[in-house]
Amino acid sequence: MNRFVEAQAPVWDDVQAELRAGHKTSHWMWFIFPQLAALGRSGTAKFYGLSDAEEAKAYLAHPVLGTRLVHCCELLLAVKDRSALDIFGGIDAMKLRSSLTLFDAVAPAQPVFRDCLERYFDGEPDGLTLGLLQGRGAAGAAPTR
Repeated sequence: MNRFVEAQAPVWDDVQAELRAGHKTSHWMWFIFPQLAALGRSGTAKFYGLSDAEEAKAYLAHPVLGTRLVHCCELLLAVKDRSALDIFGGIDAMKLRSSLTLFDAVAPAQPVFRDCLERYFDGEPDGLTLGLLQGRGAAGAAPTR
């Protein structure tokens, strides 16, 4: 988990400010809202990608990373009148959906992930993420994130 803590340290204040403003302007998506590594295409996406549900649980259980992830979701829920596309742009909105799906699947008792999926994606989880978690792979699809 050190790779995430180290990556977040210099940008954490910016992340919070951008989420509060409802407009992401810098580069931090990979290590703030991580997704499964199998979905990543770039080296950065793969480096910060989580290997499986167990690593996602470890991320969420980490005293810094889990707290920050929940806090970021709470900040997102406080944004008014903006879509995920407005806040993140197309590629990062897709990464957000994947990340929320992953953490909702591994921590169903934590409502903030489901709440964000409801708010920003009409409650629809990312099918590729669910497929990977259920051992079906990405249904033959090439990684797009």
